[in-house]
Amino acid sequence: MRFPSLLKLVAAALVGLTAYAAPAGAEPLAKELFGAQKLPAATAPQSFGFYSKGCFSGGMAIAKDGPHWQAMRLSRNRRWGHPQLIATLERLSREAAQDGWNGLLVGDISQPRGGPMLTGHASHQIGLDADIWFTPMPSRRFTNSERENVSAVSMLKGDSLYVDDRKWTPAHEAVLRRAASYPQVERILVHPGIKKKLCDTVRGDRSWLRKVRPFWGHYYHFHLRIACPAGSTGCKAQAAPPPGDGCDKSLDWWFTDEPWRPAKGPAKPKARDVMTMAALPSACRSVLSAAAPASEMAVTMTGEGGASQAASAPLPVLGYQAEDPASILSSMPANQVPRPSERPALQ
Repeated sequence: MRFPSLLKLVAAALVGLTAYAAPAGAEPLAKELFGAQKLPAATAPQSFGFYSKGCFSGGMAIAKDGPHWQAMRLSRNRRWGHPQLIATLERLSREAAQDGWNGLLVGDISQPRGGPMLTGHASHQIGLDADIWFTPMPSRRFTNSERENVSAVSMLKGDSLYVDDRKWTPAHEAVLRRAASYPQVERILVHPGIKKKLCDTVRGDRSWLRKVRPFWGHYYHFHLRIACPAGSTGCKAQAAPPPGDGCDKSLDWWFTDEPWRPAKGPAKPKARDVMTMAALPSACRSVLSAAAPASEMAVTMTGEGGASQAASAPLPVLGYQAEDPASILSSMPANQVPRPSERPALQ
């Protein structure tokens, strides 16, 4: 082969490769922009968008330590949420202690301004989701190193789909019952085996089981989600759980082979790895550019029933341009049977 011909082939190959390269002026990924924020937007508390596609302003952090809680994985900076969620966690920690739960180990809530995360969850974007470990708080305070490295305990028996009775206690049922009793709590995600355990053992009032929904994972922790708060007109509500306690054929499906079969075809990129600001509510641009509070402590809930305030004057309210809810609801699973159209990798 002559040298000029070789150059032509190389040039053609390079042209082909550029078709797959991102344009030089491409918009950065939303996860990079939101993941870089260290403090919340110092504006009125509002959630924008859906749990897996949005952001929030006016966030507060739950303190590293409280009377009945300890925050875990501090290096992630995911102790932030809408003030109503943070207040709900504080209340749950206090009232669960009265029920016999030693205290909450609080996992991921949200990034300071929400949005898609650099790693992990698909949801937790609008400050209304929180992970609570199934391991109760110990009687001593963890060191920072322990908070990064201590693992939660799986409630399952080996590699099975069923709860290990040596690990499950009445206190586990009690903390879930307490969380589900709050009107603002919309649903609680747990592993199907844990849902089945509750279905088999709960006596008396079973109405609260409607909020406890089976989902992949969630055997180390439960996922607490509250409804769109009042005043968050740009927040997109999730469909209510189906009527009944959920101990029916929809639960039986999780104990067939279908939910656990490997997905067919090449793996699709995770939404966070392709999502730009254009995919989020327009208000999220204002959330990103808003001023931060004076310090983290100014917007941290520090103790039982109390919280610091970022400012004494009314905070500005960000504008919001509504998007078509059909674009979100069309991808949601049907209410009757939990068969998501796409298998989520991480919640």
